[in-house]
Amino acid sequence: MNCDDVREALSARLDGEDPQAAPTVLEAHTQSCPGCRSWLARAERVTRLARVRPVAVPDLTAPVLAAVAADAAVARAVPVAALRARRQVLRVAVAVAAVAQVAVALPVLLAGLGVAADPHTSREMASFDIALAVGFALAAWRPERARAFVPVALVLAVCLAGTSAVDIANSTTALVHEVGHLAAVVQAGLLWALGRVSDEADRPLRAAVAVGRG
Repeated sequence: MNCDDVREALSARLDGEDPQAAPTVLEAHTQSCPGCRSWLARAERVTRLARVRPVAVPDLTAPVLAAVAADAAVARAVPVAALRARRQVLRVAVAVAAVAQVAVALPVLLAGLGVAADPHTSREMASFDIALAVGFALAAWRPERARAFVPVALVLAVCLAGTSAVDIANSTTALVHEVGHLAAVVQAGLLWALGRVSDEADRPLRAAVAVGRG
């Protein structure tokens, strides 16, 4: 075999093909022929470079981060939607409580219906109830301001509950006459829940506004 035949066979072997020559013959020729030995060294180097050639890998960092951010946004949107639905229910409940309080107090204020021995005191209490009902109505209309009314409602509920308990214990009034004060406790609870839920529902929006300003 001449050098051309040997080099053709060596090239086929490097490509994983059948060299059509015995390995001993090829090895013997390359050991005795400096030109073919040098050619084989260069061919092996080129083959290695071709096989380990770097492959361009697309940078998927931005799409992956965007997908993660989108998933996080969807995960946050679900609780926020649930909170806003609860807020709507609480707004309706607070509004109904305000209307009911006005409906009870207005006849006493205007016509003296249900007034006991002291009409003046009864009308003053009715005026207070209507003013409080207006506060509840404003909280239902602007739930983000409901927290401002919570201290008043809580103090009223605590005072009414405490005085009712004392009067019942001293037998100065009957339990049936004090049941109506439970409405103040319920109203305070509704107002507190509305303020809390409204604050949690609006928190993502406030955070987004803060980021935008920053």
